[in-house]
Amino acid sequence: MASERGAERAEGRVKAPGGGRGGTRPRPGAGPARPSRARWPWKAAFFALTAVTIVVVAVWALLGSGLLVVRSVAVTGSAAVPRAEVLQAAAIKPGTPLARVDTGAAARRVEQLPQVQSAQVSRDWPDSVVITVRARTPALALPAGGGFDLVDRFGVVVSHVSSRPPGMVLLVTTAAPASLRGSPAIRAAVTVLGQLPARIRRLVRAVAAPSPDAVTLDLRGGATVLWGGTGRPAAKAAELEILMGTKATSYNLSDPGTAVTGG
Repeated sequence: MASERGAERAEGRVKAPGGGRGGTRPRPGAGPARPSRARWPWKAAFFALTAVTIVVVAVWALLGSGLLVVRSVAVTGSAAVPRAEVLQAAAIKPGTPLARVDTGAAARRVEQLPQVQSAQVSRDWPDSVVITVRARTPALALPAGGGFDLVDRFGVVVSHVSSRPPGMVLLVTTAAPASLRGSPAIRAAVTVLGQLPARIRRLVRAVAAPSPDAVTLDLRGGATVLWGGTGRPAAKAAELEILMGTKATSYNLSDPGTAVTGG
């Protein structure tokens, strides 16, 4: 009997009281059988292979297949810039994998068009590119070549026309059109025109801006207004409306507190 109990202990089981079938139970402290660790490397290899396969398929779909390629290019934002010119400048070829489209480079190419102030190029999955353009707005007319160069507030020549658009103010300058780009004086001139009350704005025929602080307005009827810089526009406008009652030929409002008339 003692030998049988020793054998049972060695096998990891003891008999329950009362004996009988099923009377054996696991020895306390003996856990369930564990799966062999020999299978773990195979599972790890399987999951790693699956992950690599997914990555390879994704890269192939993005860069190598004909599934996610450019099939159409849309141009939005402004009808003032011809669509054909935008597409030609963007140079995005149909059939190019969408992931390979350099949106930043395409936007910079479109922004080289004179009429475009800014451009944004974005992917529209799964097969489209959208180009959004913001057109430049002509603000001044510069006499040139028997017609007029239309200049925006940044001094950029947007287009050339044979006749001056109605209501557009002439820009008086001796500088070459190419040198006006980025000129703070041109920006100041356009800003001043935007600050004027409508009644005075309608009287302005031409504007000169040798510097940002020396904007000068030529009014219909021959009067000249030295407006100065862009500061204190409300005070200057109020002073000018009072002084215009004197019928003077010149008004110096560069310092509205000490405005001077002449003629």
